This record gives sequence, structure tokens and C-alpha cells, in this order.
Amino acid sequence: MRMSPSRLFVAVLALAATGPALAAVDNTNLNVTITITSVCDIHTVASLPVNFGSVASTATNVDQQGQLTVNCTPGTAYTIALDNGQNGTDVNSRKMASGANLIPYQLYRAAARGAGDVWGSTTGVGGNVLAGSGTGAAVNVPVYGRTPSANFPVGTYNDVVVATITY
Repeated sequence: MRMSPSRLFVAVLALAATGPALAAVDNTNLNVTITITSVCDIHTVASLPVNFGSVASTATNVDQQGQLTVNCTPGTAYTIALDNGQNGTDVNSRKMASGANLIPYQLYRAAARGAGDVWGSTTGVGGNVLAGSGTGAAVNVPVYGRTPSANFPVGTYNDVVVATITY
């Protein structure tokens, strides 16, 4: 049976008038959060030693430089302290040893190696430590060293200094 065009038009119009069938809708909020905590790392990249090398016993004010690498959360304040070493009683008496023989040396926060630049062992804010603020990337921190005299018995002298970061 063939539908007349007018009846077909009326049927299409009737279907269009009823509209599409809709499903019910409901919604809610979904919270997304993260808590970032501060962290500082001073040991992922190995430190570079302060190596005074081989020098004649007549040498004075032998200067060298080592390096620490620090990586802290952006904006995190920190301080770095260097202890007295294995042979010093305080930061002003750091010594490298070869058996019973000791050679005094000093570590500094600045290349000028002035008395006010001596790198201290007191952690936290204050004292003669190095202060900084994290960038989120590894930052190289130079350690300047000086031994005032090499006029000591022949030998290989060494010391171990512990670097501590407080944040």
C-alpha cells in the first residue's frame, strides 16, 4: 500500500512533534588535589672533592675547589653545614692526616677565602653556613679550600668532612 505524500508528511510531522526520548541526568563535583612536601637532596650527585694535588713542601696558600650538588623543592629554604672533619675539634682546626702527621686546611663558602667566609658546622639558620632556596633543579655549590702551608713530612694526607643540609 502506497502512502500519499500528504499522509507521509503528517506522519513525519507527528514523529517530530513528539521529540527525542531523553534519559535522566544528575551530576556532582569531583575534587582533585595534591599536597607537595618540601625535600632537599645533597647526595644524588656525588660531590667533587677538594683535591689540593701534589705540591712542593715550600708551597703556601694552596687553593683548590670542590663541589656539592643540591636539589630542593622550588622555594624551599635550606642551609648547608660542613662538619669539623675527622681530625678537627672545630671548624677552625680542620686537618688532613697522614698517619700521625697533620696539615691544617680550611673550607670556605666564597672564593675570596676571607675569615668571614669560613664554612661552619652549625646546621639550621644562622651561624656561618651556606643559605639558599630551592629551584627544583640540581644546583652546583662550590666549596673553596685552602691549606696555608705544605711544609710537612712527605705523604698523602686526607680528611673526610660531612656536609649536612637542613630545610
